[in-house]
Formats: sequence, C-alpha cells, structure tokens
Amino acid sequence: MNFARRWVLKSLMLALFAPAFAFSQTALPPIKVAMIEGLSGPFANTGEAAFRNLLWAVERVNARGGVKTREGARALQLVRYDNKNQAEESVAALRSAIDDGARFVVQGNSSAAASALVEAIEKHNEREPGKRVVFLNYAAVDPSLTNEKCSFWHFRFDAHSDMRVTALMQLLKNDKSVKSAYLIGQDYSFGQVVLREAKRQLALQRPDVRIAGEELHPVGRIKDFLPYAAKIKASGAQAVITGNWGNDLTLLVKAARDAGYDGKFYTFYGNALGAPAAIGDAGIGKVIAVADWLPNAPGAASEAFYQSFRKRFPNPADDYVHMRMQLMIEALAQAIEVAGSTDAVEVAQALEHARVTLAGQSGAMRAADHQFQQQLMVGVMDRQGTPGVKFDVEGSGYGFRVVKVVSASEAEMPHTCRMVRPASN
Repeated sequence: MNFARRWVLKSLMLALFAPAFAFSQTALPPIKVAMIEGLSGPFANTGEAAFRNLLWAVERVNARGGVKTREGARALQLVRYDNKNQAEESVAALRSAIDDGARFVVQGNSSAAASALVEAIEKHNEREPGKRVVFLNYAAVDPSLTNEKCSFWHFRFDAHSDMRVTALMQLLKNDKSVKSAYLIGQDYSFGQVVLREAKRQLALQRPDVRIAGEELHPVGRIKDFLPYAAKIKASGAQAVITGNWGNDLTLLVKAARDAGYDGKFYTFYGNALGAPAAIGDAGIGKVIAVADWLPNAPGAASEAFYQSFRKRFPNPADDYVHMRMQLMIEALAQAIEVAGSTDAVEVAQALEHARVTLAGQSGAMRAADHQFQQQLMVGVMDRQGTPGVKFDVEGSGYGFRVVKVVSASEAEMPHTCRMVRPASN
C-alpha cells in the first residue's frame, strides 16, 4: 500500500477513533518546538516579530486542548534559541535544542542559516536516528532549498523568492511609467537570487525596461544608505526592485526619501518592520509589497483574524502578523495528530500531505519538493482610512491596499528536487 493511501486511511482512523486519543488525566510532557532565530544584533526586531507570531499560533493550539497523540493530549512548547543571524551559530543552537529534547525546529530569517540547518539536520538524522529532527521554514526563501538542496526533513511554508518576483512582475509588467529599474539587494544567497531572477523576468516580460544599476551590499552592516540612495536617484530609474528585509530595508527607503528619490519600490517586505513609517507620504502609491497575506485582505474572516492578533498584541510596535506562520503551526499540529506521535519520519510523511485553512486562507504542501502552495497578494501603500486600507502598519498611519491576488495555481512554479526519503516501515 503506497504512503498516500496509508496516510488517508490513518487520517480517517484518527477521526473515527478520536476517543482513543482523549486527553489524559495526567499531563504529558509538552512537545518542544525550537525557534532558532536572530534575537540580538541588527535584525533582532525581525526575530522578535517571528517569535510573537509563533507564540500566538502555539497558544491557539494549546487553547483548544493541545495536540492529540496515542498517549493523550500534549501541549506545544515554543523555546527560543538566538543564532545571532549567523549560520555557524544556528548549528550550535540546533545542537542545544536537540540536547534539550526538541524534535521540531522552526527558522526563517536568513537563507544562509536555513541552508546550514538543512545540512546539519541531514547529518544528525543519519547519525542519530533515535533523535531525528524535522525543520519547518517560515521565511528563508532561497529557491535552492526546495530545488537542488531539497531535503526530506525540511518543509518551506513561505513562497520562495522566484515565486515572489513573479507576483511582483504581474504588476510591473503593466506599469508603463517604469522605463528603467535599479536592482539592489543584500550580498548573500537570497539577495543574489532575487537580483538574478528580477533581471531574468524583466528581460522576458519587460524587455523595454533598462537596468539602470545593480548592486549588492553587506548584510546588516550599512548604517547610512545615503550613498546608495544618491546613486539610485542619479541613475534616473523610475523603480527600485529589492528583496531587502529588516533594517536593511528600513534604512534604504528612509535614505531614498531623504535623498528626494520619487520612484517606486517593488519590495518583498516593504509592508512591515518600520518601512512605511520611514518613508511616510512619499511612499503613497509608490511602495509595492508582495506577501502570502495582507491585513487589508478582503473578507470578514480575514478582518477578524487580524483584529484578534492586535487584541493579543495591542502595542502598535508589536505588529506584524504573518498568516503563513499560523498555517505552519496548524500544519505541524495536524501532522502530529495524523501520525499519532512525534516520530520524525511519521510526522514528516504526514506533513507532505498537509492541507490547512485558517481565516479563509488555505494552503497545501507539495510532497515532491516540500514547497507550500498558497495564494500570494500584492499591495500598494496608502494612507489609513482610504478605500481598502482599514488597517495601518505598526501605528504608522499607512497600510497596504490589496491590488492583486495571485492564486496558488498561478504562483506555483516547477522544481528540480530529487527527494530522497527514508525507507518505508
């Protein structure tokens, strides 16, 4: 019997015999989920934002009774490990997490760190099959992680960078005001692939657009982006395309504002973590961002979801909620219940077939490469209170109006993964 059929039967059995998994009277130890993330240094704010999202998702699972296993109900426990946004520190944090009993690892803010974790987990799982680990990735979007570097133990819940560029291009290809573009990014694997894919897609969809400049800069080390902003302005480019995140994005758009640059920014992350407040009115109608979900997504369910997050974290500085992280924790809880245990192989096999829905947003894992398939949204910055912008970002007074929804089937891209799976039991 193939695994897909066994998985379906197991799911049905779980539903039919739910009483067998009734919550035990004696509390079982929690299931540790290790968050390995940059919680200090220049990108600490992005690590803390990830923690709030994951904490809220874990709290929601625990509030409904935790996760049901054969032994009984178990709570999820989120444990933080600071990798200082360094690949080698990520591997050290992984060892600590495993020693502490964690068998599920979550990380996202750095593709370099994610790549190091994938490699370390592959080696660890082969060396110590009794302590195998599953890695859930919520933000590391280097396409290679689900292509040539794909791993049975790794699951990505964010759209990879090529998918995000494709979504942005659906707007840019029709923006005839853009005659030239400036490409700028962080000098590591992710930033490099964003620039490469942006050039490739511009050549295909807008061959009339001139590349006015192309630049990579050190990650997290630039305090003053004015020299970069001056070059962007001097280039005459009507648009900037960047995958920058964290302070590298906030400082870039602030410098562009201060330099008097009035072109558009096509971004991956211009909708959060200080960027709208930094650019102010100059960004209205000019800052474009792509995401898996935006707070101003239409629909009552989506609105209620966002309002419940703000109720949990009322401080405007504690915004921003990421739908994909919520879906990721839901998928993990679902997979553990389908497996009936925390066995890494069984949970990974269940994750390959995970389908989750929350607040009207749905997604499904593609078993072939472990790339989550979900719709994407493109938004344009505008002042709060204008049509389509009920909610602002971080109390800035600016939010993002959804102008394009890319369905999961439209966002899907081919892969080159050759998945190697453990031998079936």
